[in-house]
Amino acid sequence: MNKGCKLCHSDTSLFSHQKLGDYHFCHFCEYVFKDEENILSEEEEFKIYNSHNNSIDEPGYVDFLYVFLYDAVFPYVNGSVYGLDFGSGPAPVLAQILDQNHDFHMDIYDLFYVPERIYEGKKYDLITATEVVEHLEDPLEYFHRFADLLKPEGVLAVMTLFHHNDMDHFNNWHYMRDRTHISFYTPKTMHYIASRTGLKIIHTNNVRHTTFMLDS
Repeated sequence: MNKGCKLCHSDTSLFSHQKLGDYHFCHFCEYVFKDEENILSEEEEFKIYNSHNNSIDEPGYVDFLYVFLYDAVFPYVNGSVYGLDFGSGPAPVLAQILDQNHDFHMDIYDLFYVPERIYEGKKYDLITATEVVEHLEDPLEYFHRFADLLKPEGVLAVMTLFHHNDMDHFNNWHYMRDRTHISFYTPKTMHYIASRTGLKIIHTNNVRHTTFMLDS
């Protein structure tokens, strides 16, 4: 059954994957979301996250994060940076890199691994969300939260691989085969989210990186 888009309420097309279930493609904002009936429980999701082995001792993973930092973060923040790594995972590698190598001061939060909401009542120069927003069932709620947590000149840097807005490509795309991935975006989706949450996009590489600021 087709559903209205969770972001913009426009019409969607239904796509069914034989193993992973149903997905809804929005024709207006290009958001793709997995049908609620096919979303994993938090317990199942947690088991998959526990199988991830990313650590600061893996040069390839550190290099992957540095590509993000040099493209989406470092050009837009400087000085003494107070930041939040939202969705830091079992090993907060990005925060460790910024703390240890770049004299940033990073808070971390993760629903499963660091659940204390240390960010409440604070404002940040930088918020990072790397490989996080594809796990969110209600992205607008979180982007509103990010906007509320930014200082007036603060930056939100997001990493998530963009889909090609093509159902045939989506069907064979490795990124959708991770069963914890339930929300998929394009640069157009990100522009729409920005328009709804008081943000503006100041950079995207049109592949997986997007940098936002408050739209003053």
